[in-house]
Amino acid sequence: MPPETNVNKYEPGVLRIFQTKDETKAYYNKIAKVYDLLAEHSEQPMRERGLQKLAAQPGERILEVGFGTGHSVVELAQAVGPTGKVFGVDISDEMVALTNELLQREGLRDQVELTCSDAEALPYEDNSLDGIFTSFTFELFDTPEIPKVLAEWKRVLTTGGRLVVVALSKEGKQGVIMKAYEWTHKHFPNLMDCRPIYARRAIEAAGFDVKETDIEHMWVAVEIVLAVKP
Repeated sequence: MPPETNVNKYEPGVLRIFQTKDETKAYYNKIAKVYDLLAEHSEQPMRERGLQKLAAQPGERILEVGFGTGHSVVELAQAVGPTGKVFGVDISDEMVALTNELLQREGLRDQVELTCSDAEALPYEDNSLDGIFTSFTFELFDTPEIPKVLAEWKRVLTTGGRLVVVALSKEGKQGVIMKAYEWTHKHFPNLMDCRPIYARRAIEAAGFDVKETDIEHMWVAVEIVLAVKP
């Protein structure tokens, strides 16, 4: 059975994405310059835990999907060093421009290759990357897209290559805040475009070997998943 027909096995009760890709791109282009003011305080500690799990090493080739304002790209480029390479894919050309400016200031521009694109079709060869990192982006893919995205990520990873996903989660405590968040996403998707998902379940269903899963909490639960391509 094709993986996209199996989504209810790992996404029960997960809301759909109500915005088109063009609407999502326009939204992130609009808020790019103020994104850190809106989200960095809550997202940064979660992102750092994910980067620790990925543990990028000198000489590795690492991809970040949905790099936003570029903080993780900088850390990854520093970790892989001049013998490694970092790649980044983001749907927002404004985010690409901001990240390029940051890399230039940090003297890391030559170590990073950024692409403005959707992560469903990656411009990289099979088995060419040692790791993929993504934070607060996985939950922006609509439910039927998730198996396709994971299959593409699996394609470009080497055998034993690592995947780390940091995502809003339906695991953990499901209280009033979660209900309010999901209500807002359903009725005002232009304000709350992502929604909590079951990240680990989706990654396992795609054939990855999950090594670690942490459930953290900011104002809603966050899954931090480390998996490898078998």
